[in-house]
Amino acid sequence: MLRKSIGLLLLLAVWVLAAACAAAPVAAPAQGEAEEAGLPVVFGAYATAIEEPWDGVIHTALNAAQEAGRIEYTYTDDIGYSGDMERILREVAEETKPAVIFGDAFGNEEAVRRVAKDYPDIAFVFGSGGGPVEPNFSVFDNWIHEPAYLSGMLAGGLTQSNTLGVVGGLPVPEVNRIVNAFIAGAESVNPDVVVLTSFINSWFDPAAAKEAALAQIDAGADVLFAERFGVIEAAAENGFYAFGNMSDQTELAPEYVVSGPVWHMEPTVDYIINQVGAGAYTAQDLKDFSMMAKGGASLAPINGDVTGGISQELIDAVEAKQQEIVDGLFRVDVNEAQPPASTAE
Repeated sequence: MLRKSIGLLLLLAVWVLAAACAAAPVAAPAQGEAEEAGLPVVFGAYATAIEEPWDGVIHTALNAAQEAGRIEYTYTDDIGYSGDMERILREVAEETKPAVIFGDAFGNEEAVRRVAKDYPDIAFVFGSGGGPVEPNFSVFDNWIHEPAYLSGMLAGGLTQSNTLGVVGGLPVPEVNRIVNAFIAGAESVNPDVVVLTSFINSWFDPAAAKEAALAQIDAGADVLFAERFGVIEAAAENGFYAFGNMSDQTELAPEYVVSGPVWHMEPTVDYIINQVGAGAYTAQDLKDFSMMAKGGASLAPINGDVTGGISQELIDAVEAKQQEIVDGLFRVDVNEAQPPASTAE
């Protein structure tokens, strides 16, 4: 058991190091240099460390756009929520004068909106539960409730104890709708299932997430949804199935990670780059670009190699429902109410 735990920690460390190396920030290009190359300058502003999956998804899409020769991209991460976001954004707006600033916002919402108002010629594209503001403030979110529902179907069909565990960050609407969709999916295939939910009140605290997951295991959960980092390790150490979130996290525990909802920012990033390049940028709500129908969300490949395997009948049911969602024949409800600590009646 100790050997397995050490192995998982090493794998996580390698994953984090690889992400950091691939994402190493470079010196910001001068505006004139970028203009000569015909590329828009894009800056990323992230409150948490880039290893946190939410920010990591945004960064991955922007990094891919740079590698494709479409933008010049730099970023600052781990900014926090103490007021540094506003200072950094103002410095970047004055000194680098990027065409677009992408970021996570939410906890820094008011600060970001203040800066955007003062720099109307820069396109601000931030994660937000609020609306867009003309002329330059667009919003997006991770609308991955659809693949979360499919993940729940898999979890409900795999549990032997009829008890699932979900560990989330904070009970905000954006997280609640993912958790509620997962619960709904589980209940659709297993009416007897009980779902235990816990929130660690942090966006990135793997130790706290693992501790919460272990408590759920002690309470009988044998399948866990890792809405936050740290849960997969707890599941694997105890030989239980787990579901990742935001990105395909199968590599963290190939014997136990079944699948999970995946967020793709590429459609959003491509749309904004095209708008800016055409001189047609307008402030808007970009939520549709994070839906499955537009390629903004997906279910991570179902890992048929997990210990114990997955029945073909369950896989077929999930894939059929996935097609119904993409074809617009089935709608996953958007329920942003805080889920109960347990769905037991």
